[in-house]
Amino acid sequence: MAIDPSTTALVLIEYQNEFTSPGGVLHDAVAGVMDSTGMLDKTKDVVEAARAKGVAIMHAPITFAPGYNEITKHPYGILKGVVDGNAFVKGTWGAAIVDDLTPVAGDIVIEGKRGLDTFASTNLDFILRSKGITTLVLGGFLTNCCVESTMRSGYENGYQVITLSDCVAGTSQEEHDNAITYDYPMFSRPVTAKEFLDELG
Repeated sequence: MAIDPSTTALVLIEYQNEFTSPGGVLHDAVAGVMDSTGMLDKTKDVVEAARAKGVAIMHAPITFAPGYNEITKHPYGILKGVVDGNAFVKGTWGAAIVDDLTPVAGDIVIEGKRGLDTFASTNLDFILRSKGITTLVLGGFLTNCCVESTMRSGYENGYQVITLSDCVAGTSQEEHDNAITYDYPMFSRPVTAKEFLDELG
């Protein structure tokens, strides 16, 4: 199935130092899965090739002001871990997009991500529709959290959703594999980085 670059967006979810880089608050939790697939290098290759073909490159970092006033005073679940670790604070090294994927001229940075689903607190849907995007390609962190939440909303909103199965990482191999095997095919078309590039017209 050929993919039309002119109607395709690659959304890069939380490729930030807290996850991607040694010293990041959450790096140790995802490093094993990252290494098992080589997801960072594969993502870099996908971005370069997709950008050259005219695919819209969109970065979706999550950031919070110091003190996390944007969310409840009593967070639980995954956001409690973010607050307890003092992660993703605006202006810090940890919140910065990893150097290998620094946005370049023409890329779009989606502002306002404060939770799991990239659609929920941003203008992602408006940007996609205004650009005539019909195919959404997802990679990033975490396999079974923000990537899956965004995938489900993309599916519900009528986009053709493609997930890059070797350009995502979770906090355990079991959670990662379970999401890829059982959840992703329900709400997207999972493909490898190579398969995506082979299909890119």
